Amino acid sequence: MAFTDLLDRLGGVGRFQLIYTGLLLLPCSLLACHNFLQNFTAAVPRHHCQGPANHTAAATNDSGAWLRAVVPLDRLGDPEPCRRFKEPQWALLSPNTSVRGAATEGCRDGWVYDRSVFPSTIVMEWDLVCEARPLRDLAQSIYMAGVLVGAIVFGGLADRLGRKGPLVWSYLQLAVSGAATAYFGSFGAYCVFRFLMGMTFSSIILNSLSLVVEWMPTRGRTVAGVLLGYSFTLGQLILAGVAYVIRPWRWLQFAVSVPFLIFFLYSWWLPESSRWLLLHGKSQLAVENLRKVAVMNGRMEEGERLTKEVVSSYIQSEIASVCPSNSVLDLFRTPAIRKITCCLMVVWFSNSLAYYGLAIDLQKFGLSVYLVQVLFGVIDIPAMLVATTTMIYLGRRATVASFLLLAGLMVIANMFVPEDMQALRVAQAALGKGCLASSFICVYLFTGELYPTEIRQMGMGFASVSARFGGLTAPLVTTLGEFSTILPPLGFGATSILAGLAVCFLAETRNAPLVETIEAMERRVRQGLRKEDAEEKTEEISLRQLGASPLKETI
Repeated sequence: MAFTDLLDRLGGVGRFQLIYTGLLLLPCSLLACHNFLQNFTAAVPRHHCQGPANHTAAATNDSGAWLRAVVPLDRLGDPEPCRRFKEPQWALLSPNTSVRGAATEGCRDGWVYDRSVFPSTIVMEWDLVCEARPLRDLAQSIYMAGVLVGAIVFGGLADRLGRKGPLVWSYLQLAVSGAATAYFGSFGAYCVFRFLMGMTFSSIILNSLSLVVEWMPTRGRTVAGVLLGYSFTLGQLILAGVAYVIRPWRWLQFAVSVPFLIFFLYSWWLPESSRWLLLHGKSQLAVENLRKVAVMNGRMEEGERLTKEVVSSYIQSEIASVCPSNSVLDLFRTPAIRKITCCLMVVWFSNSLAYYGLAIDLQKFGLSVYLVQVLFGVIDIPAMLVATTTMIYLGRRATVASFLLLAGLMVIANMFVPEDMQALRVAQAALGKGCLASSFICVYLFTGELYPTEIRQMGMGFASVSARFGGLTAPLVTTLGEFSTILPPLGFGATSILAGLAVCFLAETRNAPLVETIEAMERRVRQGLRKEDAEEKTEEISLRQLGASPLKETI
């Protein structure tokens, strides 16, 4: 008997599972806001140098004319963002007049920003332009480094301390550090608190998914996993709407952080995973949680019959095989788990690299950042609807591989679209991003089903670490565009295709019960290999018999 059989006895996908899943996915939707928040809080408005302090615009009543005298124009006829004339060129105030060879200098007195779209951003507040522009990207890299560290730290803690504890703490940490980010006035403090916010991203995503999967019967896992993807998509749309209404960056930061205090308060009601409790010898608490589930699902009589012995019997063999402690070496110690880990490292790294290469810094597309954010969010809805259908009927492996291969081809094909066809380039990039988002969500579910319960969080945390390395690498790949414009899309597309091929080496998990221990996983793989060998031998014997029949007739 498997633990999923017990969940079916207690109502299957009942009221408890629906409420529990909804309460866990709601924070995940707002978590997406923080992931893409710098598209708005760190937006770079049009800007130019402040005029020399010893001159004033009072020299002319025409501010545009004053600007022409102080700031040179670029090739497109716009004011240079990072240079100004050492001395005002008054001759430029006369029509049809040009000045050549005038000495220029950097913006020694600061910048003037266009505040018509963004009244304030961190770029305006700390002048993260021109020579200081890399600091803007550094802030995003620090956030992604926090996501990386969080995947390492919380992935191991969840297997040792349970899923609920790290999740509750992460809600509180995100609420406090997010509010602190909006309050403190230095760039250094901003980076520190963004790092702490990033740490919570991995913990919330991984623990929420594990709790949903471990409380969900087999037939409901696919839909539950895809709902996580829809919640992330909803978060992107929420971000576009909230950012459009709340333009100052500090208030926007505060608005998307405070709700996590509410999530922290109600998360104390969420029960711990009974699978984890049973595997760690806490059977009495597991029974109490299961009885609450039975009551909510209208199966009170079934719940009253539960005892520690009855509940433990559903995973008794797995409990006997659980190691007292686990380390990251367990992900490589046995053949089946080692194969899963290596393939998933490639898949997560490549998926994240291509995804963030497309989704971060939406200003590069030249359209309204709010419109592009909505477009990149909306495209996920039909993409994940297709992913849901294919995961149910075709399986996880075929779905993830197909989306990754299609995304890679889309990104590479975008290299051949002329630059003046901006709308087509954006639409094609959005379609590729939708495929990558769908494959990302599918591989979250796929990974949770591939690893056994005793190392599931560690495995997902390790895979997430690979994804965070991909997120950190994406800006570096983008900088290759300074040498050749085809290198970034070629790199993103090629790695996506590589990930699609790596998925083909993983086992299918559709309609399969979750494996509880490493030993059970190795046993399942050995049984599968013996079955395949038997089928091959049967087929070989049949072919020999078919080949021998004509010979006998001839004799």
